[in-house]
Amino acid sequence: MSQPKLITKVKNIIKEEGLEFKDLNDNGRLDPYEDWRLSPEERAKDLVKRMTLEEKCGNMMIKSQKMGLSQEDKSKTSHDGILDEEVFYDQTIFIGQKNYGTTGHIKDLHLRHFILRDNFNEVEIAKWVNTINEVCESTRLGIPAIIASNSRNENAERTFGMNDAVGVFTTYPSTLGLAAIALGDKANGGDYSIFSEFGEIARDEWRYSGLRKGYMYMIDTATDPRWQRFYGTFGEDTDLISNACKRLLNSFQGEDLGKDSVALTMKHFPGGGARENGFDPHYEEGKFNVYKTKGSLEKYHLPPFKVACEEKASSIMPYYSIPSHEKSAVQYFEGKRIPFEPVGFAFNEYFIQNILRDKLEFKGYINSDSGILDNMAWGVLHLPKEERAAFAINNGVDLISDTNEVKWIIKACEEGLIKEERINEANERLLTEMFKLGLFDDKTYVDENKAKEIVENEENKKKAYRAHQKSLVLLKNSEKTLPIKSGSKVYIEYLHKELDKAEEYKKEAIEDAKGFEEISIVDNPNEADYAICFITPKSGNYFSATPGLLELSLCEDKINKSMDNTEYKETTVANIKRVKELRDIMNKNNKKLIVSVNSTMPWLLDSVEPLSDALLSHFETFIKAQLDVLVGRVEPCGKLPFTFPKSEDVIAVDENGSCISPNDVPGYDKDKYMPDGLTYAYEDSDGNIYKLGHGLRY
Repeated sequence: MSQPKLITKVKNIIKEEGLEFKDLNDNGRLDPYEDWRLSPEERAKDLVKRMTLEEKCGNMMIKSQKMGLSQEDKSKTSHDGILDEEVFYDQTIFIGQKNYGTTGHIKDLHLRHFILRDNFNEVEIAKWVNTINEVCESTRLGIPAIIASNSRNENAERTFGMNDAVGVFTTYPSTLGLAAIALGDKANGGDYSIFSEFGEIARDEWRYSGLRKGYMYMIDTATDPRWQRFYGTFGEDTDLISNACKRLLNSFQGEDLGKDSVALTMKHFPGGGARENGFDPHYEEGKFNVYKTKGSLEKYHLPPFKVACEEKASSIMPYYSIPSHEKSAVQYFEGKRIPFEPVGFAFNEYFIQNILRDKLEFKGYINSDSGILDNMAWGVLHLPKEERAAFAINNGVDLISDTNEVKWIIKACEEGLIKEERINEANERLLTEMFKLGLFDDKTYVDENKAKEIVENEENKKKAYRAHQKSLVLLKNSEKTLPIKSGSKVYIEYLHKELDKAEEYKKEAIEDAKGFEEISIVDNPNEADYAICFITPKSGNYFSATPGLLELSLCEDKINKSMDNTEYKETTVANIKRVKELRDIMNKNNKKLIVSVNSTMPWLLDSVEPLSDALLSHFETFIKAQLDVLVGRVEPCGKLPFTFPKSEDVIAVDENGSCISPNDVPGYDKDKYMPDGLTYAYEDSDGNIYKLGHGLRY
């Protein structure tokens, strides 16, 4: 093993046997955890022996941490405005806790795991990470920090905004878009290598910027179309999801976790897609996973997690939800009946220890989802917080997400609810990851200029743009409406939930279209040969919407009902009547209407499909890339990663809360369980069936 290039900003470098080592605990001698020649496991065991209970408990929590750049009051920052030091009470749907600022979290609470959610450029991120680690280096043992983030390389700003950032790193279409490309490539004689290409580019951008942990990817099989987080999945094809999982792990982590890796947290075990009629488990109404179909858990939901374990995922995140015994059929795994303990999966001993650890042989650490000690402690809300902490940790959780309330773990230990051996085990797992990533040695600090060079790579941007082109799915093309004939006059409309956003995006789309010499843009649809209507529906607000049945219709001001029969108004697209107006104008002039729907969820298309001559489905695809396809510069080649439901009838819920189509079965297989004479998938006026894998070409 060759000498790594070590950099310190606070502590000294010492020499032994002609080699250099960091003296992280400042005692003037080389200790095993400082010795880069030893294995990560050996170093982790040694370090844990040196840590206090408070330090070990602090290391078992991960907290969202703002950058100083996002702090308006610069008096509440440190290190020339780089670190945010605001002390305030943080109240969200996840938690209610006191925020102590960056230095307080590091020095007083001993946190070393942080989540970055701010959207600043790679140089600013690198400076922030370096500064955090400088503060960490100054502490007693010099334990560095590891920075995690949700995905940053997919376009998502126009819908739910669950990506932490867009437009900074190389930006591909959404994960559903990647799946559409993969299915298209496979149908055309290729393979699923788009996931490898994507992962390799993203990995380098992340690691050079100092982001070494990804809270990604969602390998949930999406089986209920109303689930708000459908958009962050790879769709409903279990085989494709499993392949994506393997390729992404190999791209980000490598065959084994090392200094050039970005460690991934695969989620949400054992699969979050089996929602009860679309209700989300961030809210009490959605706290159950429901498996009404015999064998569905083993057949559709667990396979991607089996692959995640085989490919050595660094960590796995259990979901909030409770497996419902009363609402489910008996489920088996490898011939053995699965008991459904009525607690959330982060507290669920059988799922974590018997299935994940024993059956699937998972060797990494368990990272809970956010808020399991607070608002989403389903099944254990009756317990005090120290008992919730003990329940989760004793049953397998090693890292508790998005909280700084270390006191509850400490109290549980002091009251004998958690044995010290279990605390040590968790810390050894967590620190082993950090040692493998080189964070204690030559990867503590990153080169800000190198980060900029990597992110600005033009070849990577070209690959991402080509992916946008390939992600577009042509659902319908009546009488060969597309491609648009050269020399045609084109009118562009943009529909969105918010009228001001619609106008903003319409202007952007028109500007993009002006760069196409094949067409001319007109302001009046009566003058157009083609009208193009881009639609970006939006259903609810992930963090503040009234819990309730998500409406898939492309509608405006429709009255809907939540599980408790409370009525609320739902708007997915403002001014949706404009599509009918454009249809009437096109009919009058014997011209064509093209509709392109941003398919973040499997919307009900019965209000727009009959009005369109050509209908397309896209997945956060750049407008310019869509226009490349519409004018015929490139041919459409994407395939649907999910099935569009036929109508409200096939997702109807009866008075007992049961859906006519099973919530736990992917769309392509729902017909096996539908009442006689009823089919699930949408069929258009040309006879095309909008099922998994559908997609036309010119």
